Amino acid sequence: MTEAPQPNATFSRPAFFIMTGIPGLGGAQAWLTLVFGPAYLLSLLGNGALLAVVQTASTLQQPMFLLLATLAATDLSLATSIAPGLLAVLWLGPRPVPYAACLAQMFFVHALTAVESGVLLAMACDRAVAVGRPLHYPILVTKARVGYAALALALKAVAIVVPFPLLVARFEHFQAQTIDHAYCAHMAVVELVVGNTRANNLYGLVLSLAVSGIDILGITGSYGLIAHAVLRLPTREARTKAFGTCSSHICVILAFYVPGLFSYLTHRFGRHTVPKPVHVLLSNTYLLLPPALNPLIYGARTKQIRDRLLEIFTFKKSQF
Repeated sequence: MTEAPQPNATFSRPAFFIMTGIPGLGGAQAWLTLVFGPAYLLSLLGNGALLAVVQTASTLQQPMFLLLATLAATDLSLATSIAPGLLAVLWLGPRPVPYAACLAQMFFVHALTAVESGVLLAMACDRAVAVGRPLHYPILVTKARVGYAALALALKAVAIVVPFPLLVARFEHFQAQTIDHAYCAHMAVVELVVGNTRANNLYGLVLSLAVSGIDILGITGSYGLIAHAVLRLPTREARTKAFGTCSSHICVILAFYVPGLFSYLTHRFGRHTVPKPVHVLLSNTYLLLPPALNPLIYGARTKQIRDRLLEIFTFKKSQF
């Protein structure tokens, strides 16, 4: 066991940090593996199945489904970036994480979160064009442009998130080696450093507001255009059908942004009123819930994917 540091003790840059998981729960946090374990398994199976279906079905080689495949790949990567370490901490107790690995995890978690938010915006724009300009949709939205959009989102995420680990790496001394969290979140590590962290705090705040704020405004604007186009349709049946093409995406948006909003508000404004275990639990739920739910939402509500999955399972049954 690592000895607890004295109140005024400082450490040179540690070779590793010790992740504790959900603070205050002790051995009881092992029961949370019954929640996060199935959620991660569902993320692996569901997103893996979506990627396989889109890749193998020629009828699904369309921009809408390619964006969905991009979302599934992002979800798979995001869940894998934190779930194995989270489950290890919950089940086995505190564990050491090398300093470089901690910074790498910090980068990937925040970058993949930014990519996911951007993909949701791209999907909203795709639906706005499909509903508002259906005749021009094949010309305006092509597979090549979807590929360029995915590349642009990845490059943007790298550019805006790289400063996170760099801003932490500039510090040489830390108050402790123990991180009361289940993964290396930027602010969880910043709380341990000795020095002026104003730049870290300011950049984290500006980036959160700018990235999420711009994406949310773009999504809101896209659905404003969709609502305007739908209300102009002549029949109720046509309006219902047009809006039904967006229902899955709306559910995915809510699954991503609602937990994220709660996690952000508890961290920024409820630090002294919301218990730390609640904040850490919300933070992990925010990152693992969407990857687990998104395949279920699209698998259940998208006819083309549902039919393709039924074809695969029916074909396999007929072989036995």
